[in-house]
Parts: sequence; C-alpha cells; structure tokens
Amino acid sequence: MAKVYMTCGKLCSGKTSYAAGLRNKNNAVILSVDEITLSLFPEGAGDRMDEYVRRTQDYLYGKSLEVIASGNNVILDWGFWTSAEREYARRFYSQNKVSCELHYLDISDELWKQRIAERNQLVSEGKVSAYYVDKGLEEKFAGIFQIPDESEIDKRIIIR
Repeated sequence: MAKVYMTCGKLCSGKTSYAAGLRNKNNAVILSVDEITLSLFPEGAGDRMDEYVRRTQDYLYGKSLEVIASGNNVILDWGFWTSAEREYARRFYSQNKVSCELHYLDISDELWKQRIAERNQLVSEGKVSAYYVDKGLEEKFAGIFQIPDESEIDKRIIIR
C-alpha cells in the first residue's frame, strides 16, 4: 500500500529539493502548500495568510487520500513546524489506515540564515517563485518551529 512522507524543517531548510528527490525514488506525488498559496497569493495574503495555509493543508490532507487510493505515494511538502501538527498528521493517517513517515531536515542556524539570504536574493531578482523572508517572517517562524523529538523522527537528514 502507498504511504505518506512528511517533510519537516524550518523554512529554507531544503524541504522542496528533498521532496523532489523523494518523488523520483518513490513514485510519489508532491502536495505543496507553498505551490498553491504562491499561485493564489504571489505577494502574500497579509493577516489572512495563516488561515489560507490552514485551509490549503486541510484540502491537501483530503487530496492525499485520493492519491494514495490510486496507488501512489504522497509527499507532504510543508514544514510540520509544531508537535501538534505532526501529531495531527499521524493521527489522521492512522485513522485512515495509511502509513506515514516524518523526514526531518536538521539544518544548522548558520546555514539556515545563509539560505534565507540566498533565497531572498533570488526572489528579488525574479529567479525563483517563493516568498521573500523579511526579518519579521524569519523571527515568526523561528519562534513557531519546534524541533521534533527522536520518537517523532523516522529519518533525519543533517544539513551542515
């Protein structure tokens, strides 16, 4: 039976690139919150962005079950930043009798800040479709992110 791979890590930790590699190895479909929200709100959605992200995730949970029913693996390409999000996902898939794995991209703070700067440069130059991460957004996500404990992690990818 098909399974779900959940990519977990800070923004700019390499989740999307990692997901692309997983897709190629595992006959999987990537379901990405950023892909949808960037398409609908390329400049962001202001105060409503968190609500739209939650709605997009709800939609993608349902869509993931359709993909799995067709026999394909699924990669959820979003951060799973909090333990509550990770617990919800595991419970959702368990209730639907679907196996899931959490792949945690463990990035050093120094490299994380470097990657944010590099991505912001590419966004400013119009070379990538991504959100610009200003200091406020960086601090918001740094404050939200909860490192998963060992019992949550199925595979750790160390990025240094």
